[in-house]
Amino acid sequence: MRYALQMRDFSDSADHALLLLGRLDGRLLNSPATDIWLARARLQGAATLAGLAGVPIGVRELQDWICGRTPPPRHSEGLNDPLSVAALFHFALSALDTAADDQRDPVARATLNISRQLLDDRKEADLWAADDLVRFGSAWRTAQALMEAPFSQPTLLALAERLIVSRSNLEAPEAEGPLLTTADGRQLRFASRRFDMGWVLASHVPVALERAGLAMRCLPSMVDLPRFLPDDPVALAADLAAMIARQAGRGLRELDRLEGAIARLPSLFGVTRRSKAPLLMRLELAYPGLSKVAISRLLGISHQGATKLLDQVRALTQGA
Repeated sequence: MRYALQMRDFSDSADHALLLLGRLDGRLLNSPATDIWLARARLQGAATLAGLAGVPIGVRELQDWICGRTPPPRHSEGLNDPLSVAALFHFALSALDTAADDQRDPVARATLNISRQLLDDRKEADLWAADDLVRFGSAWRTAQALMEAPFSQPTLLALAERLIVSRSNLEAPEAEGPLLTTADGRQLRFASRRFDMGWVLASHVPVALERAGLAMRCLPSMVDLPRFLPDDPVALAADLAAMIARQAGRGLRELDRLEGAIARLPSLFGVTRRSKAPLLMRLELAYPGLSKVAISRLLGISHQGATKLLDQVRALTQGA
């Protein structure tokens, strides 16, 4: 009886979550802000994964790094972090590669290409975190194969069961414990350090939702799993429903905000059809504070042209 009540409560929450997810999916199909939403959701998802991995950062820190204003977040103060933000960001984007390669979602591929024009995540990971790529690469690839395999049923319970099975098949990497040498020359080796794998599984949930038929496209923000997954599939399915409802609600509010921002963009009187000003305005919504070097690289114009274009857009914006 108690189990039946638990299943009924879960069903109600799952229906609500999937209703919100379907609403977000539908809005993104025809929204003028879909590309901007995906770009921002990708950064939000990466910041969420960083929190799960024990390297808390904000979206603004990622934007500063991507736009070339700073090195990777926590590159110096996070010396005892379980992994580098550069490596985690590369893994987060790579988890979305499969869905972006699908010809059914050219918008996702285009926004991912723009992100990698601004910042080559693989090159940055090789530079700042080569050891982390080796340490976590095998577990990440194993999780990818398990989470992207076909699903027998399009349900949150099936996804929860897949997460639990995948967790049991992941081998957490270990790092040798630090060596302490005392004043009299004796040495003491501390126990080895085993890393948490929750963020690795979470990074593949957006693609798994699409593969299971629960979402029409890969939604990068759907990664906010509990840090410690329950062993009970019903309990985990309820956690998934709560996460989807929460993130879909936030996604709808963010989409409303972005569509409003686009509607408020100034009318570009006197701007020719060949002008890149409208495109720069949209890029600024996705990546606020783009540098002139980044604008030049993205739009394929000279540094002087980027300066003039930025001045033009600022004048249009201030006069709006």
